[in-house]
Amino acid sequence: MRVLVVGNGGREHALVWKLSQSSSNHHVFAANGNAGTRLLAENLPVLPTDIEGIVAAATTIRSDLVVVGPEVPLAMGLVDSLLAAGIPAFGPSRAAAQLESSKAFAHAIMRKYGIPAAESREFTSFAQAQAYVATLHPPLVVKADGLAAGKGAIIAQSLEEAETALSDMLERRVFGDAGDRVVIEEFLQGKEVSLLAFTDGIRVAPMVPACDYKRALDNDAGLNTGGMGCYSPPGFFGQDLIQRATDTVIKPIVHAMKEEGREYRGVIYAGLMIRDDSIRVLEFNARFGDPETQVVLPRLESDLAETLLSCVQGRLDPTTVKWKDQSCVGVVLASGGYPGPYKKGLPISGLDAVDKDVAVFHAGTTLGSDGTTTITNGGRVLAVVGTGDTISSARQRAYDNVARVSFEGMMYRKDIALREVE
Repeated sequence: MRVLVVGNGGREHALVWKLSQSSSNHHVFAANGNAGTRLLAENLPVLPTDIEGIVAAATTIRSDLVVVGPEVPLAMGLVDSLLAAGIPAFGPSRAAAQLESSKAFAHAIMRKYGIPAAESREFTSFAQAQAYVATLHPPLVVKADGLAAGKGAIIAQSLEEAETALSDMLERRVFGDAGDRVVIEEFLQGKEVSLLAFTDGIRVAPMVPACDYKRALDNDAGLNTGGMGCYSPPGFFGQDLIQRATDTVIKPIVHAMKEEGREYRGVIYAGLMIRDDSIRVLEFNARFGDPETQVVLPRLESDLAETLLSCVQGRLDPTTVKWKDQSCVGVVLASGGYPGPYKKGLPISGLDAVDKDVAVFHAGTTLGSDGTTTITNGGRVLAVVGTGDTISSARQRAYDNVARVSFEGMMYRKDIALREVE
């Protein structure tokens, strides 16, 4: 099978890594990939958002399957264009991907079909939003309706912070078109978990759960990021809660999308808040999570390509999706200053010193002008993933190897999965 993975981040490197392990000896391509994917796949010089270019590349390489990683190409309708060209593509259509690309749409469909979520209101007027906020008691959450690279959700601890967030989005337009509409949500407290599932539009196969860390600094301080680390499994989210979340959130949203004429095939990602005996939805994403994928896929026992293709072809058999009984901890190494301004083009040392059984997934990397040196090319640069029989041993493996890698200004959190071992 010839498989094309669309994207250039850590999630896509993890997908390439897992696909390349298949006993079927898949020929894997990446568009446009990074310095890590080039070691396992053939990188193609076409950007993930170049819809026509991706379709042309998939046609040229005679791709049997295209796996779309990032949310932006999905929202742009890449899967629709690939299917129209007769190319099997894993991921939701543009209409189905609106579950992520519009938080207002997601809340509306959850209300209609009784899926448990935070109370919310949507606004396009700053004055109306400001007046509504004045009636609330903080903390509360202000979100840009559209895609904002994981940075469009502000937890406001005061009314002043909420008004600033509203002004930033609706008046100053710091998130561009993504902030044309805002969603003001009830602040939910509890333990947060990510539950992803494969679906063919009817059947679902839940993956193993994971917990990620959004804040830049230890103890959940600092600004929101795309994710600074992750681990699986969380001890508080056992099989009984996985089943309940599948029955009350995952299956109902897949059914709802079909009822709405937006059949959903691909990965559905539910960000959940668990408190006491309740499960409520924080958000839906329309693709593999990042960095969740980096700790979930190492635990997948089944053939990934076959599972993805079965979703595309509407023949997913959930009983064939098997998982390993092990733990994974991933620590993201980021550029100094992230998620604010940061330097690029810095050489990375120590990659060859990492243990062979520890995965290093590249995100913001590329090759230097000499064609051999790996250099930084983004905010989140690498994810070092340790695997073990327990969270404690997996965490030790990850941090032992983090210490062997370095680049100027490198920053990372030192408390990933710490709560599971304390």
